[in-house]
Amino acid sequence: MIMPGPVTVFSARKIITMDASVGEATHVAVRDGIILEVGDVDDCAAWGPYILDDRFSGDVLIPGLIESHAHLLDGMLWAKSDYVGPVDRHDPSGKLRVGLNDVPALIGRMKEIEARMADPARPLVAWGVDPSLNDPITPITRRDLDQVSKTRPIFVLHASCHIAYVNSATLALANYAAIKAPGVLRDASGTPTGELQEMAAMMAAIKAVASDLVGGSTDAGQFYNFAKVAQARGATTIVDGGGSTYFEPAFLAAALAAASAPDFPARIVAHNNGITVPSAQDMIKFAAMVEGKGNDKLVFQGIKILVDGSNQGFTGRLRPPGYLGTGVNGLWNRAPEELRQLVPALHDAGLQIVAHCNADQAAEMFIEAVALAQARNPRFDHRHFIVHGQLLDESLLRRMAALGIHATLFSNHLYYWGEFHRAHTFGAFRAAAMNPAATALRLGVVVAAHSDTPVSPVDPLLTLWCAANRVTSAGRVLGPGERVSAYDALKMMTFNAAYLLHRDHEIGSIRVGKRADFAVLAHDPLAVDPMTIKDIPVQATILGGRVFPIVG
Repeated sequence: MIMPGPVTVFSARKIITMDASVGEATHVAVRDGIILEVGDVDDCAAWGPYILDDRFSGDVLIPGLIESHAHLLDGMLWAKSDYVGPVDRHDPSGKLRVGLNDVPALIGRMKEIEARMADPARPLVAWGVDPSLNDPITPITRRDLDQVSKTRPIFVLHASCHIAYVNSATLALANYAAIKAPGVLRDASGTPTGELQEMAAMMAAIKAVASDLVGGSTDAGQFYNFAKVAQARGATTIVDGGGSTYFEPAFLAAALAAASAPDFPARIVAHNNGITVPSAQDMIKFAAMVEGKGNDKLVFQGIKILVDGSNQGFTGRLRPPGYLGTGVNGLWNRAPEELRQLVPALHDAGLQIVAHCNADQAAEMFIEAVALAQARNPRFDHRHFIVHGQLLDESLLRRMAALGIHATLFSNHLYYWGEFHRAHTFGAFRAAAMNPAATALRLGVVVAAHSDTPVSPVDPLLTLWCAANRVTSAGRVLGPGERVSAYDALKMMTFNAAYLLHRDHEIGSIRVGKRADFAVLAHDPLAVDPMTIKDIPVQATILGGRVFPIVG
Protein backbone atom coordinates (compact mmCIF):
# COMPACT_ATOMS: atom_id res chain seq x y z
CA MET A 1 0.00 0.00 0.00
CA ILE A 2 1.34 3.43 -0.97
CA MET A 3 1.12 5.90 1.87
CA PRO A 4 -0.32 9.31 0.99
CA GLY A 5 2.08 12.22 0.81
CA PRO A 6 2.04 15.38 2.91
CA VAL A 7 -0.70 17.97 2.63
CA THR A 8 0.30 21.37 1.26
CA VAL A 9 -2.01 24.33 1.69
CA PHE A 10 -1.55 27.22 -0.74
CA SER A 11 -2.81 30.59 0.41
CA ALA A 12 -3.77 33.47 -1.88
CA ARG A 13 -5.37 36.88 -1.73
CA LYS A 14 -8.16 35.33 -3.77
CA ILE A 15 -8.77 31.97 -5.42
CA ILE A 16 -11.14 32.11 -8.39
CA THR A 17 -12.41 28.54 -8.65
CA MET A 18 -14.56 28.78 -11.81
CA ASP A 19 -16.89 26.41 -9.94
CA ALA A 20 -20.41 27.61 -9.21
CA SER A 21 -20.58 25.84 -5.84
CA VAL A 22 -17.66 27.73 -4.28
CA GLY A 23 -16.90 30.73 -6.42
CA GLU A 24 -14.04 32.17 -4.39
CA ALA A 25 -11.73 31.05 -1.61
CA THR A 26 -8.43 31.96 0.05
CA HIS A 27 -6.83 28.53 0.57
CA VAL A 28 -6.55 25.25 -1.32
CA ALA A 29 -5.21 22.00 0.14
CA VAL A 30 -3.29 19.63 -2.12
CA ARG A 31 -1.96 16.11 -1.66
CA ASP A 32 -0.27 13.90 -4.25
CA GLY A 33 -1.20 16.33 -7.01
CA ILE A 34 -4.93 16.32 -6.23
CA ILE A 35 -7.09 19.00 -4.62
CA LEU A 36 -8.28 17.95 -1.14
CA GLU A 37 -10.16 21.05 -0.03
CA VAL A 38 -11.03 24.57 -1.14
CA GLY A 39 -12.07 27.25 1.32
CA ASP A 40 -10.32 29.07 4.15
CA VAL A 41 -7.40 27.85 6.23
CA ASP A 42 -9.66 26.20 8.81
CA ASP A 43 -11.47 24.24 6.10
CA CYS A 44 -8.14 22.97 4.81
CA ALA A 45 -6.88 22.15 8.31
CA ALA A 46 -9.62 19.53 8.63
CA TRP A 47 -7.36 17.21 6.61
CA GLY A 48 -4.82 17.14 9.41
CA PRO A 49 -1.24 18.42 9.59
CA TYR A 50 -0.20 20.50 6.61
CA ILE A 51 2.60 22.59 5.17
CA LEU A 52 1.50 26.17 4.55
CA ASP A 53 2.88 27.65 1.33
CA ASP A 54 2.15 31.34 1.60
CA ARG A 55 4.49 32.68 -1.08
CA PHE A 56 1.43 33.63 -3.18
CA SER A 57 -0.62 35.09 -0.34
CA GLY A 58 -0.75 38.46 -2.09
CA ASP A 59 -1.63 37.02 -5.49
CA VAL A 60 -4.65 35.54 -7.25
CA LEU A 61 -4.95 31.83 -8.06
CA ILE A 62 -7.07 30.72 -10.99
CA PRO A 63 -7.42 27.32 -12.65
CA GLY A 64 -4.45 26.54 -14.84
CA LEU A 65 -5.12 28.14 -18.22
CA ILE A 66 -5.69 25.79 -21.15
CA GLU A 67 -4.36 26.45 -24.64
CA SER A 68 -7.07 24.59 -26.53
CA HIS A 69 -5.42 24.57 -29.94
CA ALA A 70 -1.72 24.79 -30.71
CA HIS A 71 0.92 22.75 -32.48
CA LEU A 72 4.00 20.96 -31.20
CA LEU A 73 5.53 22.29 -34.41
CA ASP A 74 6.07 25.52 -32.45
CA GLY A 75 8.51 23.73 -30.15
CA MET A 76 10.34 22.12 -33.04
CA LEU A 77 10.62 25.41 -34.89
CA TRP A 78 12.25 27.05 -31.88
CA ALA A 79 14.62 24.08 -31.62
CA LYS A 80 15.66 23.67 -35.24
CA SER A 81 14.96 26.81 -37.25
CA ASP A 82 15.04 30.60 -37.06
CA TYR A 83 12.16 32.95 -36.26
CA VAL A 84 11.85 35.75 -38.85
CA GLY A 85 8.21 36.82 -38.44
CA PRO A 86 6.65 40.28 -38.04
CA VAL A 87 5.22 39.74 -34.53
CA ASP A 88 7.30 40.12 -31.38
CA ARG A 89 7.59 36.75 -29.58
CA HIS A 90 9.24 35.40 -26.47
CA ASP A 91 11.32 32.31 -27.10
CA PRO A 92 11.46 29.35 -24.67
CA SER A 93 14.25 31.03 -22.66
CA GLY A 94 12.06 34.10 -22.17
CA LYS A 95 14.06 36.27 -24.57
CA LEU A 96 12.05 38.67 -26.71
CA ARG A 97 12.50 38.16 -30.46
CA VAL A 98 11.62 41.44 -32.15
CA GLY A 99 9.52 41.15 -35.30
CA LEU A 100 10.56 42.10 -38.85
CA ASN A 101 7.78 43.91 -40.66
CA ASP A 102 9.07 44.33 -44.20
CA VAL A 103 10.77 42.21 -46.86
CA PRO A 104 14.14 44.06 -46.82
CA ALA A 105 14.44 43.46 -43.06
CA LEU A 106 13.52 39.80 -43.60
CA ILE A 107 16.16 39.36 -46.30
CA GLY A 108 18.75 41.13 -44.17
CA ARG A 109 18.10 38.85 -41.19
CA MET A 110 18.20 35.74 -43.37
CA LYS A 111 21.52 36.83 -44.89
CA GLU A 112 22.91 37.03 -41.34
CA ILE A 113 21.62 33.53 -40.60
CA GLU A 114 23.03 32.15 -43.85
CA ALA A 115 26.45 33.66 -43.18
CA ARG A 116 26.69 31.69 -39.93
CA MET A 117 25.97 28.34 -41.61
CA ALA A 118 29.19 26.37 -42.19
CA ASP A 119 27.77 23.56 -44.33
CA PRO A 120 26.85 24.99 -47.78
CA ALA A 121 24.47 22.11 -48.47
CA ARG A 122 22.44 22.45 -45.28
CA PRO A 123 18.98 23.91 -45.96
CA LEU A 124 18.06 27.20 -44.31
CA VAL A 125 14.68 26.77 -42.64
CA ALA A 126 12.94 29.78 -41.10
CA TRP A 127 9.41 30.53 -39.93
CA GLY A 128 6.80 33.07 -38.92
CA VAL A 129 6.56 35.34 -41.97
CA ASP A 130 3.23 36.86 -42.97
CA PRO A 131 3.06 39.42 -45.79
CA SER A 132 -0.36 40.56 -44.56
CA LEU A 133 1.31 42.05 -41.48
CA ASN A 134 4.15 43.71 -43.39
CA ASP A 135 4.29 47.45 -43.96
CA PRO A 136 3.73 47.76 -46.84
CA ILE A 137 1.94 44.50 -47.64
CA THR A 138 4.40 42.86 -50.02
CA PRO A 139 4.48 39.30 -51.37
CA ILE A 140 7.55 37.12 -50.83
CA THR A 141 8.97 35.40 -53.92
CA ARG A 142 11.82 33.11 -54.90
CA ARG A 143 13.64 36.18 -56.23
CA ASP A 144 13.65 37.66 -52.72
CA LEU A 145 15.00 34.45 -51.23
CA ASP A 146 17.52 34.04 -54.04
CA GLN A 147 19.12 37.23 -52.69
CA VAL A 148 20.01 35.20 -49.60
CA SER A 149 21.36 32.26 -51.60
CA LYS A 150 20.80 30.79 -55.05
CA THR A 151 22.55 27.53 -54.15
CA ARG A 152 21.50 26.73 -50.59
CA PRO A 153 17.92 25.37 -50.37
CA ILE A 154 15.72 27.81 -48.44
CA PHE A 155 12.30 27.10 -46.93
CA VAL A 156 10.36 29.78 -45.03
CA LEU A 157 7.11 28.78 -43.33
CA HIS A 158 4.27 31.30 -43.24
CA ALA A 159 2.89 32.06 -39.77
CA SER A 160 -0.36 30.32 -40.71
CA CYS A 161 1.54 27.10 -41.55
CA HIS A 162 -0.65 26.88 -44.67
CA ILE A 163 1.85 28.59 -46.97
CA ALA A 164 5.59 28.35 -47.55
CA TYR A 165 8.08 30.38 -49.55
CA VAL A 166 11.09 28.76 -51.22
CA ASN A 167 14.02 29.83 -53.37
CA SER A 168 15.08 28.56 -56.77
CA ALA A 169 17.38 25.94 -55.26
CA THR A 170 14.49 24.33 -53.38
CA LEU A 171 12.21 24.47 -56.42
CA ALA A 172 14.86 22.63 -58.43
CA LEU A 173 15.73 20.12 -55.70
CA ALA A 174 12.08 19.15 -55.21
CA ASN A 175 11.38 19.15 -58.99
CA TYR A 176 8.52 21.65 -58.94
CA ALA A 177 8.62 21.80 -62.72
CA ALA A 178 6.74 18.48 -62.61
CA ILE A 179 4.32 19.32 -59.78
CA LYS A 180 0.87 20.47 -60.89
CA ALA A 181 -0.83 21.07 -57.51
CA PRO A 182 -3.14 24.14 -57.66
CA GLY A 183 -1.37 25.76 -54.72
CA VAL A 184 1.93 26.12 -56.61
CA LEU A 185 1.68 29.76 -57.67
CA ARG A 186 3.17 30.60 -61.05
CA ASP A 187 3.97 33.80 -62.90
CA ALA A 188 2.73 34.70 -66.39
CA SER A 189 5.41 32.51 -67.97
CA GLY A 190 4.35 29.48 -65.93
CA THR A 191 7.42 29.57 -63.67
CA PRO A 192 6.77 28.93 -59.95
CA THR A 193 6.95 32.18 -57.97
CA GLY A 194 8.19 30.37 -54.88
CA GLU A 195 4.88 30.62 -52.98
CA LEU A 196 3.36 27.25 -52.09
CA GLN A 197 -0.20 27.17 -50.73
CA GLU A 198 -1.51 24.26 -48.64
CA MET A 199 -0.19 20.76 -48.03
CA ALA A 200 -0.47 19.37 -51.56
CA ALA A 201 1.77 22.15 -52.84
CA MET A 202 4.15 22.30 -49.86
CA MET A 203 4.79 18.61 -49.27
CA ALA A 204 7.49 18.10 -51.91
CA ALA A 205 9.53 20.99 -50.51
CA ILE A 206 8.98 19.81 -46.93
CA LYS A 207 10.20 16.32 -47.75
CA ALA A 208 13.19 17.68 -49.65
CA VAL A 209 14.49 20.26 -47.16
CA ALA A 210 12.37 20.44 -43.98
CA SER A 211 11.20 16.93 -43.08
CA ASP A 212 11.04 17.74 -39.35
CA LEU A 213 7.95 19.85 -40.09
CA VAL A 214 5.85 16.71 -40.57
CA GLY A 215 6.49 15.45 -37.06
CA GLY A 216 9.37 13.04 -37.42
CA SER A 217 11.94 14.63 -35.09
CA THR A 218 12.59 12.89 -31.76
CA ASP A 219 14.49 15.85 -30.30
CA ALA A 220 13.40 16.27 -26.66
CA GLY A 221 13.89 20.01 -26.99
CA GLN A 222 10.75 20.41 -29.10
CA PHE A 223 8.54 19.08 -26.29
CA TYR A 224 10.17 21.27 -23.64
CA ASN A 225 10.06 24.36 -25.86
CA PHE A 226 6.37 23.77 -26.57
CA ALA A 227 5.57 23.50 -22.87
CA LYS A 228 7.87 26.27 -21.64
CA VAL A 229 6.51 29.00 -23.89
CA ALA A 230 2.95 28.17 -22.81
CA GLN A 231 3.80 27.83 -19.11
CA ALA A 232 5.43 31.27 -19.09
CA ARG A 233 2.00 32.77 -19.81
CA GLY A 234 0.02 30.74 -17.29
CA ALA A 235 -0.93 27.64 -19.28
CA THR A 236 -0.78 24.31 -17.47
CA THR A 237 -2.34 22.33 -20.33
CA ILE A 238 -1.60 22.79 -24.02
CA VAL A 239 -3.08 20.93 -26.98
CA ASP A 240 -0.93 19.49 -29.73
CA GLY A 241 -3.49 19.98 -32.46
CA GLY A 242 -2.57 17.34 -34.99
CA GLY A 243 0.27 16.71 -37.40
CA SER A 244 2.63 14.98 -34.96
CA THR A 245 3.48 11.33 -35.57
CA TYR A 246 2.85 9.72 -32.19
CA PHE A 247 2.05 6.48 -34.02
CA GLU A 248 5.76 6.15 -34.80
CA PRO A 249 7.35 4.21 -31.90
CA ALA A 250 10.48 6.38 -31.69
CA PHE A 251 8.48 9.61 -31.66
CA LEU A 252 6.04 8.27 -29.07
CA ALA A 253 8.90 7.11 -26.85
CA ALA A 254 10.56 10.53 -27.06
CA ALA A 255 7.32 12.31 -26.20
CA LEU A 256 6.56 10.05 -23.25
CA ALA A 257 10.11 10.37 -21.92
CA ALA A 258 10.00 14.16 -22.05
CA ALA A 259 6.54 14.47 -20.52
CA SER A 260 7.28 12.03 -17.70
CA ALA A 261 10.18 14.11 -16.36
CA PRO A 262 9.35 15.85 -13.06
CA ASP A 263 10.52 19.19 -14.46
CA PHE A 264 8.26 19.04 -17.53
CA PRO A 265 6.13 22.16 -16.94
CA ALA A 266 2.78 21.44 -18.61
CA ARG A 267 0.34 18.75 -19.65
CA ILE A 268 -0.12 17.97 -23.34
CA VAL A 269 -3.39 16.75 -24.83
CA ALA A 270 -2.48 15.43 -28.27
CA HIS A 271 -4.91 15.00 -31.14
CA ASN A 272 -4.24 12.04 -33.38
CA ASN A 273 -2.94 12.91 -36.82
CA GLY A 274 -5.58 13.22 -39.51
CA ILE A 275 -3.66 15.92 -41.36
CA THR A 276 -0.85 14.06 -43.11
CA VAL A 277 -2.51 10.63 -42.77
CA PRO A 278 -4.59 10.18 -45.95
CA SER A 279 -7.30 7.63 -45.17
CA ALA A 280 -9.90 7.02 -42.47
CA GLN A 281 -8.66 3.44 -42.16
CA ASP A 282 -5.14 4.58 -41.32
CA MET A 283 -6.37 7.32 -38.97
CA ILE A 284 -8.41 4.78 -37.01
CA LYS A 285 -5.51 2.31 -36.96
CA PHE A 286 -3.00 4.88 -35.76
CA ALA A 287 -5.37 6.20 -33.08
CA ALA A 288 -5.77 2.65 -31.77
CA MET A 289 -1.99 2.26 -31.62
CA VAL A 290 -1.63 5.02 -28.99
CA GLU A 291 -4.84 4.30 -27.07
CA GLY A 292 -3.98 4.11 -23.36
CA LYS A 293 -0.27 4.75 -23.93
CA GLY A 294 -0.11 8.21 -22.40
CA ASN A 295 1.09 9.20 -18.97
CA ASP A 296 0.33 11.80 -16.32
CA LYS A 297 1.33 14.70 -18.58
CA LEU A 298 0.61 13.33 -22.06
CA VAL A 299 -2.76 11.98 -23.18
CA PHE A 300 -4.35 11.36 -26.57
CA GLN A 301 -7.81 12.65 -27.42
CA GLY A 302 -9.63 13.08 -30.71
CA ILE A 303 -8.42 13.13 -34.27
CA LYS A 304 -7.64 16.32 -36.15
CA ILE A 305 -8.63 16.79 -39.78
CA LEU A 306 -7.93 19.75 -42.03
CA VAL A 307 -10.87 20.99 -44.11
CA ASP A 308 -9.78 24.32 -45.59
CA GLY A 309 -6.85 26.70 -45.35
CA SER A 310 -5.92 30.12 -43.99
CA ASN A 311 -8.14 33.19 -44.26
CA GLN A 312 -5.27 35.68 -44.20
CA GLY A 313 -3.58 33.53 -46.84
CA PHE A 314 -6.79 33.55 -48.95
CA THR A 315 -7.06 29.75 -48.83
CA GLY A 316 -9.98 29.46 -46.38
CA ARG A 317 -13.20 28.27 -48.07
CA LEU A 318 -15.85 31.00 -48.01
CA ARG A 319 -19.53 30.97 -48.80
CA PRO A 320 -20.58 33.57 -51.39
CA PRO A 321 -19.65 36.35 -52.01
CA GLY A 322 -16.10 35.04 -51.46
CA TYR A 323 -13.07 37.17 -50.77
CA LEU A 324 -13.45 40.93 -50.72
CA GLY A 325 -13.22 42.61 -54.10
CA THR A 326 -12.43 39.48 -56.10
CA GLY A 327 -15.10 36.93 -55.23
CA VAL A 328 -12.53 34.17 -55.51
CA ASN A 329 -12.45 31.27 -53.08
CA GLY A 330 -9.80 29.29 -51.24
CA LEU A 331 -8.62 25.68 -51.32
CA TRP A 332 -9.97 22.45 -49.88
CA ASN A 333 -7.66 20.20 -47.90
CA ARG A 334 -10.54 17.73 -47.59
CA ALA A 335 -13.19 18.30 -50.25
CA PRO A 336 -16.92 17.99 -49.40
CA GLU A 337 -17.30 14.61 -51.11
CA GLU A 338 -14.36 13.28 -49.10
CA LEU A 339 -15.78 14.69 -45.85
CA ARG A 340 -19.04 12.83 -46.45
CA GLN A 341 -17.05 9.58 -46.35
CA LEU A 342 -14.37 10.46 -43.80
CA VAL A 343 -16.47 12.01 -41.03
CA PRO A 344 -19.00 9.13 -40.72
CA ALA A 345 -16.14 6.60 -40.73
CA LEU A 346 -14.36 8.35 -37.85
CA HIS A 347 -17.65 8.93 -36.05
CA ASP A 348 -18.62 5.25 -36.36
CA ALA A 349 -15.22 4.28 -34.93
CA GLY A 350 -16.09 6.15 -31.74
CA LEU A 351 -13.51 8.88 -32.28
CA GLN A 352 -13.90 12.54 -31.42
CA ILE A 353 -13.44 14.61 -34.60
CA VAL A 354 -11.61 17.92 -34.38
CA ALA A 355 -12.05 19.82 -37.64
CA HIS A 356 -10.02 22.78 -38.85
CA CYS A 357 -12.62 25.02 -40.50
CA ASN A 358 -11.36 28.57 -40.85
CA ALA A 359 -14.10 29.96 -43.07
CA ASP A 360 -17.86 29.44 -43.22
CA GLN A 361 -18.17 27.16 -46.25
CA ALA A 362 -15.71 24.73 -44.67
CA ALA A 363 -17.67 24.79 -41.41
CA GLU A 364 -20.94 24.24 -43.28
CA MET A 365 -19.55 21.19 -45.08
CA PHE A 366 -18.25 19.70 -41.84
CA ILE A 367 -21.56 20.30 -40.07
CA GLU A 368 -23.41 18.57 -42.93
CA ALA A 369 -21.03 15.60 -42.70
CA VAL A 370 -21.65 15.30 -38.94
CA ALA A 371 -25.40 15.50 -39.54
CA LEU A 372 -25.06 12.61 -41.99
CA ALA A 373 -23.03 10.61 -39.47
CA GLN A 374 -25.48 11.29 -36.64
CA ALA A 375 -28.47 10.33 -38.79
CA ARG A 376 -26.88 6.97 -39.56
CA ASN A 377 -25.39 6.30 -36.13
CA PRO A 378 -26.53 8.62 -33.32
CA ARG A 379 -23.88 9.18 -30.64
CA PHE A 380 -24.33 11.08 -27.41
CA ASP A 381 -21.58 13.28 -25.97
CA HIS A 382 -19.23 12.86 -28.92
CA ARG A 383 -17.97 16.45 -28.47
CA HIS A 384 -16.85 16.84 -32.07
CA PHE A 385 -15.64 20.41 -32.39
CA ILE A 386 -14.61 22.99 -34.94
CA VAL A 387 -11.23 24.66 -34.67
CA HIS A 388 -11.14 28.36 -35.65
CA GLY A 389 -14.74 28.76 -36.88
CA GLN A 390 -14.05 32.38 -37.61
CA LEU A 391 -17.12 33.06 -39.72
CA LEU A 392 -19.70 30.92 -37.95
CA ASP A 393 -23.06 32.66 -38.07
CA GLU A 394 -26.26 32.09 -36.11
CA SER A 395 -27.65 29.56 -38.57
CA LEU A 396 -24.50 27.44 -38.41
CA LEU A 397 -24.25 27.77 -34.63
CA ARG A 398 -27.87 26.64 -34.17
CA ARG A 399 -27.17 23.53 -36.25
CA MET A 400 -24.02 22.91 -34.24
CA ALA A 401 -25.93 23.15 -30.98
CA ALA A 402 -28.55 20.71 -32.26
CA LEU A 403 -25.88 18.22 -33.33
CA GLY A 404 -23.68 18.57 -30.23
CA ILE A 405 -20.80 20.22 -32.13
CA HIS A 406 -18.74 22.78 -30.22
CA ALA A 407 -15.88 25.13 -31.11
CA THR A 408 -12.62 26.71 -30.12
CA LEU A 409 -12.49 30.13 -31.74
CA PHE A 410 -9.41 31.91 -33.05
CA SER A 411 -10.01 35.08 -31.04
CA ASN A 412 -6.41 36.24 -31.47
CA HIS A 413 -7.25 36.99 -35.11
CA LEU A 414 -9.29 39.96 -33.97
CA TYR A 415 -6.16 41.66 -32.67
CA TYR A 416 -3.46 40.52 -35.08
CA TRP A 417 -5.41 40.35 -38.36
CA GLY A 418 -8.63 42.25 -37.67
CA GLU A 419 -7.60 45.30 -39.68
CA PHE A 420 -6.29 43.16 -42.54
CA HIS A 421 -9.51 41.14 -42.71
CA ARG A 422 -11.60 44.31 -42.69
CA ALA A 423 -9.61 45.87 -45.54
CA HIS A 424 -8.58 42.89 -47.66
CA THR A 425 -10.36 39.58 -47.04
CA PHE A 426 -13.87 39.94 -45.57
CA GLY A 427 -14.90 43.59 -45.51
CA ALA A 428 -16.43 45.51 -42.62
CA PHE A 429 -19.48 43.34 -41.87
CA ARG A 430 -17.83 39.93 -41.85
CA ALA A 431 -14.78 41.23 -39.97
CA ALA A 432 -17.08 42.54 -37.24
CA ALA A 433 -18.81 39.14 -37.08
CA MET A 434 -15.62 37.08 -36.76
CA ASN A 435 -15.19 34.66 -33.85
CA PRO A 436 -18.74 35.12 -32.50
CA ALA A 437 -18.25 34.00 -28.90
CA ALA A 438 -21.27 35.82 -27.47
CA THR A 439 -23.69 34.35 -30.02
CA ALA A 440 -22.24 30.87 -29.59
CA LEU A 441 -22.61 30.97 -25.81
CA ARG A 442 -26.15 32.34 -26.09
CA LEU A 443 -27.13 29.44 -28.35
CA GLY A 444 -25.65 26.76 -26.09
CA VAL A 445 -22.48 25.96 -28.01
CA VAL A 446 -19.54 25.35 -25.68
CA VAL A 447 -16.74 27.60 -26.90
CA ALA A 448 -13.10 27.96 -25.99
CA ALA A 449 -10.44 30.14 -27.65
CA HIS A 450 -6.86 29.60 -28.72
CA SER A 451 -3.64 30.99 -30.22
CA ASP A 452 -2.92 28.22 -32.76
CA THR A 453 0.78 28.76 -32.09
CA PRO A 454 2.99 29.02 -34.10
CA VAL A 455 0.38 31.03 -36.02
CA SER A 456 0.17 33.59 -33.21
CA PRO A 457 2.08 33.63 -29.91
CA VAL A 458 0.69 31.36 -27.22
CA ASP A 459 -0.60 33.72 -24.53
CA PRO A 460 -3.88 32.67 -22.87
CA LEU A 461 -4.34 36.02 -21.14
CA LEU A 462 -4.06 37.80 -24.49
CA THR A 463 -6.55 35.34 -26.00
CA LEU A 464 -8.91 35.98 -23.08
CA TRP A 465 -8.45 39.72 -23.60
CA CYS A 466 -9.26 39.37 -27.31
CA ALA A 467 -12.53 37.56 -26.58
CA ALA A 468 -13.55 40.13 -23.97
CA ASN A 469 -12.58 43.28 -25.88
CA ARG A 470 -12.39 42.44 -29.62
CA VAL A 471 -9.90 45.24 -30.24
CA THR A 472 -7.63 45.29 -33.30
CA SER A 473 -3.98 46.30 -33.34
CA ALA A 474 -5.18 49.73 -34.50
CA GLY A 475 -7.52 50.11 -31.52
CA ARG A 476 -10.77 49.51 -33.42
CA VAL A 477 -13.50 47.44 -31.73
CA LEU A 478 -14.82 44.78 -34.13
CA GLY A 479 -18.37 43.65 -33.41
CA PRO A 480 -18.97 44.98 -29.89
CA GLY A 481 -22.06 42.79 -29.63
CA GLU A 482 -19.84 39.71 -29.72
CA ARG A 483 -17.78 40.77 -26.71
CA VAL A 484 -18.12 38.49 -23.69
CA SER A 485 -17.67 39.23 -20.01
CA ALA A 486 -14.29 38.69 -18.40
CA TYR A 487 -15.80 35.77 -16.50
CA ASP A 488 -17.07 34.09 -19.67
CA ALA A 489 -13.74 34.73 -21.39
CA LEU A 490 -11.90 33.14 -18.45
CA LYS A 491 -14.28 30.19 -18.60
CA MET A 492 -13.45 29.80 -22.30
CA MET A 493 -9.78 29.44 -21.33
CA THR A 494 -10.43 27.03 -18.44
CA PHE A 495 -13.56 24.92 -17.97
CA ASN A 496 -14.89 25.16 -21.52
CA ALA A 497 -11.53 24.19 -22.97
CA ALA A 498 -11.36 21.23 -20.58
CA TYR A 499 -14.85 20.18 -21.68
CA LEU A 500 -13.89 20.15 -25.36
CA LEU A 501 -10.93 17.93 -24.50
CA HIS A 502 -12.99 15.48 -22.41
CA ARG A 503 -10.92 16.60 -19.41
CA ASP A 504 -13.49 18.62 -17.45
CA HIS A 505 -13.52 15.93 -14.75
CA GLU A 506 -9.78 16.56 -14.16
CA ILE A 507 -8.95 20.18 -14.95
CA GLY A 508 -10.59 23.50 -15.81
CA SER A 509 -11.80 24.48 -12.35
CA ILE A 510 -10.55 24.39 -8.77
CA ARG A 511 -12.67 21.70 -7.16
CA VAL A 512 -12.08 18.86 -4.72
CA GLY A 513 -10.82 15.76 -6.54
CA LYS A 514 -9.43 17.58 -9.57
CA ARG A 515 -5.78 18.01 -10.43
CA ALA A 516 -3.96 20.76 -8.55
CA ASP A 517 -3.19 22.82 -11.65
CA PHE A 518 -3.25 26.59 -11.09
CA ALA A 519 -2.01 29.83 -12.61
CA VAL A 520 -0.79 32.50 -10.20
CA LEU A 521 -1.57 36.06 -11.31
CA ALA A 522 -0.56 39.40 -9.84
CA HIS A 523 -4.08 40.82 -10.29
CA ASP A 524 -7.66 39.60 -10.43
CA PRO A 525 -8.69 39.33 -14.11
CA LEU A 526 -12.35 39.71 -13.11
CA ALA A 527 -11.78 42.93 -11.16
CA VAL A 528 -9.42 44.94 -13.37
CA ASP A 529 -10.38 47.01 -16.40
CA PRO A 530 -10.91 44.35 -19.13
CA MET A 531 -8.55 46.29 -21.39
CA THR A 532 -5.67 45.54 -18.99
CA ILE A 533 -6.17 41.76 -18.69
CA LYS A 534 -3.47 40.94 -21.24
CA ASP A 535 -0.92 42.88 -19.19
CA ILE A 536 -1.44 41.00 -15.91
CA PRO A 537 1.89 39.48 -14.82
CA VAL A 538 1.95 35.71 -14.43
CA GLN A 539 3.83 35.00 -11.20
CA ALA A 540 4.05 31.19 -11.48
CA THR A 541 2.13 28.08 -12.39
CA ILE A 542 1.37 25.11 -10.18
CA LEU A 543 1.14 21.72 -11.89
CA GLY A 544 -0.02 18.76 -9.86
CA GLY A 545 0.88 20.71 -6.72
CA ARG A 546 4.42 21.52 -7.89
CA VAL A 547 5.35 25.17 -8.30
CA PHE A 548 6.94 26.16 -11.61
CA PRO A 549 8.47 29.66 -11.58
CA ILE A 550 8.31 31.92 -14.60
CA VAL A 551 11.61 32.01 -16.50
CA GLY A 552 12.81 35.15 -18.23
